[in-house]
Amino acid sequence: MTPDARTLYAVTEATWPPAKVWREGPWTLRDGAGGGKRVSAATAEAPVTASDLTQAEAAMQAMGQTPLFMIREGEQALDSLLAENGYSIIDAVNLYVGPLAPLTQDPPARATAYAIWEPLEIQKDIWAEGGIGPARVAVMQRAQCPKTAILTRNGQHPAGTAYTAIHDGIAMMHALEVREVDRLTGQGRNATKQAALWAAQHGATHLATLCTQENTGANALYTSLGMACVGQYHYRIKQEGPTHEHP
Repeated sequence: MTPDARTLYAVTEATWPPAKVWREGPWTLRDGAGGGKRVSAATAEAPVTASDLTQAEAAMQAMGQTPLFMIREGEQALDSLLAENGYSIIDAVNLYVGPLAPLTQDPPARATAYAIWEPLEIQKDIWAEGGIGPARVAVMQRAQCPKTAILTRNGQHPAGTAYTAIHDGIAMMHALEVREVDRLTGQGRNATKQAALWAAQHGATHLATLCTQENTGANALYTSLGMACVGQYHYRIKQEGPTHEHP
């Protein structure tokens, strides 16, 4: 059975965890410790009202975080409430998943992709070049599940990196980054296939990943590998000139 969006929300939370998470009223609140939207956004676990919204805003502001909400499938009422209160959509994200068997066929050529933990300094450098800095690497470090970092090579030099972890039999690949000079050379494909090989060796049945809907290259890559888009989520934020980043 193909995992659905609700299942992948849970996998995302486990494999890319906030520094702290707790319930307050109808909300799940997250302290992201600077690790980006995914570990900082509040989510609703029950129907919410305008007064509930004020409660969540105050809690996030007390942490020094800009009020930010993740809207998952089926949460149209929350989406409307936020829109009515001046929140704009930012970073709509697609959720992809596929069984491992097809992804482990035609593996990367010898010495072109590796699974390594702890991440090497060169991997951290590649992430940093793409805007994935120490606070996001710290997210990877605190995940309490089987995990690895993928390194790809283009000829004699490191070219790409990604992070992959397993929850409930599903591996999720995050933070895929390829150096600009090495793009369009198959590094994303090699990283994804190496992640699938590692996942199969560690008892997973599926590989999942996510990317913003505006990232046409990544969406095309995952589709070409036979992975299915099984859902989405997006954020709403209230600020001038919203910025886009890794989801």
